[in-house]
Amino acid sequence: MGILVHLDVMLAKRKMRLGDLAEKVGISLQNLSILKTGKAKAVRFSTLAALCRALECQPGDLLAFDPDAPDDGADPPDGA
Repeated sequence: MGILVHLDVMLAKRKMRLGDLAEKVGISLQNLSILKTGKAKAVRFSTLAALCRALECQPGDLLAFDPDAPDDGADPPDGA
């Protein structure tokens, strides 16, 4: 089970560059890139809110749950 990040889709829809978004939101390009590639282990609600404000979207436009997607081992399965 995994969370999918659709930040690249929203950037394309808004015709915005990652660097421009990083500047608007006030986070580093490197941290935003980690989020965009789905390698982030967590995201603060304040960051998510700032992304939604800058991209004029809802959190569900940026994040989706896919039970078949790999989880990247963030949490061990029950009993481990």
